[in-house]
Amino acid sequence: MTQPVLRKLRCAIYTRKSSEEGLQQEFNSLHAQREACEAYIASQRSEGWVAVRDHYDDGGLSGATLNRPALQLLLQDIEDGLVDVVVVYKIDRLSRSLADFAKLVDVFDRQNVTFVSVTQAFNTTTSMGRLTLNILLSFAQFEREVTAERIRDKFAASRKKGMWMGGVPPLGYKVQNRKLLIEETEAETVRYIFERFVHIGSATELARELKSQGFETRKGAAISKG
Repeated sequence: MTQPVLRKLRCAIYTRKSSEEGLQQEFNSLHAQREACEAYIASQRSEGWVAVRDHYDDGGLSGATLNRPALQLLLQDIEDGLVDVVVVYKIDRLSRSLADFAKLVDVFDRQNVTFVSVTQAFNTTTSMGRLTLNILLSFAQFEREVTAERIRDKFAASRKKGMWMGGVPPLGYKVQNRKLLIEETEAETVRYIFERFVHIGSATELARELKSQGFETRKGAAISKG
């Protein structure tokens, strides 16, 4: 009896790491994710699963948006009909935003592409699978938002204690031991600017005057009315 021809399912592996830390190592997180995905695809070889040769790796990029080179390349290949299954280590590698993931699922459905997470078994073609996916994505988005809030609170608390949290210090100040100290030479310029503003009463006119006199910011730009 002739056995039916097994249809090949072209599997694209997508990997992502939020930070660049450790990417220079010989075996990093992206390699570990790919290895796990390749092992999963190999276990489904009897179902016709075959990994495509192209690598879709985004190193040092956040999952908060879809503006990632490898992801955009993957979406283009999906639109071109070159992919049947998208395989990731965890769903948050693909996206941490529920709204963005809904957009991705729409693309997958339109092109009849299946989405698989090797550590979170579900099938996006069923209603229960979609429910599970939405629950997992909600927690992923919640985790991202809580982390962002924690970082903002830390920065706010540090500023209240007078600690400088990085960046270019404002004109008239210098950073020493994570504190802003008055830079006397530049402070004279700052005092002059304030005095001229009180006298002129117009930030626009003051900006023109300062530009004509050659006053500049630390970065060498003209001082604007902002």
